[in-house]
Order: sequence, then structure tokens, then C-alpha cells
Amino acid sequence: MKVLQLIDSLEPGGAERMAVSLANELSACVEKSFLCATRKEGLLLKTLDPEVKYLYLKKKGSIDIPTLLRLKRFVKSNEITIVHAHSSSFFYATLLKKMMPKLTLIWHDHNGNRAQTPSKQKVILKKSSRYFDAVIAVNEDLKRWSETHLKSKSVIYLKNFVSTLKISEDISQLQGEGGKRIICLANLRIEKNHILLVNAFKIVRQKVPNATLHLIGGLDDSAVVLSLKRHLEENEIEGVYFLGKQLEVTSLLREANIGVLSSVFEGLPVSLLEYGMCNLAVVCTDVGECKKVVKDNGIIVPSNNVVKLSEALLFYLCNTKYLVEDASAFNAHIMNEYSFNSIKLQLLSLYKDQQKKP
Repeated sequence: MKVLQLIDSLEPGGAERMAVSLANELSACVEKSFLCATRKEGLLLKTLDPEVKYLYLKKKGSIDIPTLLRLKRFVKSNEITIVHAHSSSFFYATLLKKMMPKLTLIWHDHNGNRAQTPSKQKVILKKSSRYFDAVIAVNEDLKRWSETHLKSKSVIYLKNFVSTLKISEDISQLQGEGGKRIICLANLRIEKNHILLVNAFKIVRQKVPNATLHLIGGLDDSAVVLSLKRHLEENEIEGVYFLGKQLEVTSLLREANIGVLSSVFEGLPVSLLEYGMCNLAVVCTDVGECKKVVKDNGIIVPSNNVVKLSEALLFYLCNTKYLVEDASAFNAHIMNEYSFNSIKLQLLSLYKDQQKKP
């Protein structure tokens, strides 16, 4: 079995991290593991295992025939039998499938807001789905949506996982006082609702003045970034640090105490899994699979509720005993239930079953 993970970009993000993690983990489980970035490289390339064979296409548009032919040659010459396409790479994978009908095409949907995507994109997705041998959804809502709207006959829910292959032991230096550091691992985009988070943090600082908030994530959406920085200045909110994109997030997470997500929607956020791996207490909004992941090992608050979010952060900052206990319990839960081993058999079975189909 030779499997190619197909992803548009290798900039840090949930879908991108999962594509790289799958390529790395599968290198020990299948005959050969491959990764292809179609449009853009990024920091995650440095985390790719040397055993994974890599291709970068430099695709310039939705339909770029020369790069599509290059991908076809790569697949053919390496005798790849399964293409596992992530998120928006489904369209390019569909074009490839049309050229190579015997390929097994799996589409992996990471978009927690799939139902709200523009109609044009959904039309293209629905038409493409007749070529999908199977669909993987990262939460039950996405699974139901795919079963209702797409033409693929096989749809499964497969939870995200956290990879422990390359956990950094490096020591970083976060600003602020130990025990009072809050961290958010989320690209600065409108759906991550950083405005809500900093407003809650302003309330937190009134009672815990030495608390600090550290934002890890891409700053590519300049409108969101400028709006957030302007909001901080106008409302005199201090103690907030922008760390931008980071490759080795584990060393930074380990210096924090609370991991927070304030999103208005999610699929199954990889950030939560990384918080657990790094032994953080967790506060997050009740969206996507967050409640299912956290269970009783953290605090879930309603989306868009600044009071509840600030209260949850304050609870942990002011109650070290519960912070430590919940962080430890969440760590054990994540390592037991959300490692690659917890999904390996299900994924490999899906690959094998789809290859057996005539």
C-alpha cells in the first residue's frame, strides 16, 4: 500500500498539521508514505520525516495542467495507489482521479463550518464527490452533512490525533510570570474570535494583573490583525503578546499554564490535542467536537460569552490545585484516546476496504 497525502499548503494550520502527521506516522505502517503540497510550502515542511517522499508542485491556479501532469507522473512512477486529499485539495485530486480512474481517492474534510461555505464552492464539492471513494469527517456534524449532500457512498467519522513522534524538548522564553500564562494556538482569523478572547482577558487582568496572554498563529489576515491590535490599543488591554507562526509549538505550550480557544466554530481542533499533550489546563468554547474532546477534564463555555470565558480563565488562575489536577487528567485522556494508535486500525481498514472495491 502506497499512500499520498495531498494538501494545498504547509503553513501551520489544523488540516496542514494533520496531513503532515499522517504522512509521518504512516511511514511505519504502509509500504511507502508520500506528501504533496500543491500550492505553497511553509514551516511544517521542516517537521516532515525523511522517510516520507515529498513533492512540491507550485500550482498557480485552480486548473494548472502542467503541474497536474507532473503530479500524474509522480503518482504513476511511484506506483501510488491511494490519494488522501485534505480540505480544498479535493478539486485537484478529482482532476487526477479522472485521469487515473483506478486510483483510490479519499477526501478528508476538516472544515467545521462546512454548511456555511459559499454556494459556488459547495456546488463544485458536490460534483467532485462522485469521484470520492470515501469521505473522512473530523466530527459527527460534518459526517451527517457529507452523508446528506455528497455522492460518496462511504463516509466515516475519524477523530483527529496528536502525533508524539517529534515532541520538542527545547526551552523557550515566554513573557510573564510562571503560573499566570494563558496561550492560544489559532491562526488570527475572524472565526477564531480573538476579539472575544482579549475582551475576556481584560476582565481577567482586573483581578490578576500579572496574567499574560500569548497568541500563536499566522498573521496573514491583515484586516483581522490590524483590527485586533487597534482594539487592544483603544481599550488599553495590556499583557497580550503576538508570537506569529511557530514551528516548534510544544516548547512554547509547555511554558504556559492554560490553553484557550474562543472560536465561533470548529471541526476537531488539533490545538486542543496539543494543549493536552503539553499538560495545559483547557478553556474553550462549546463548538464542534470541543466538548467531546475535553469531557470533564477542562472548562467548556458558551460561544460569544465574554463573562463565562473570563470566569473560566479566572477560576484556573486563582485555583492552582484545580489547574494542575485538570491539566494532568486532560493529558492522560489525550494520550490514551487521541494518539495515532487510537485511529490507526480504522484508517488502515478504510484504505484496504476501498482498494478492494472493483
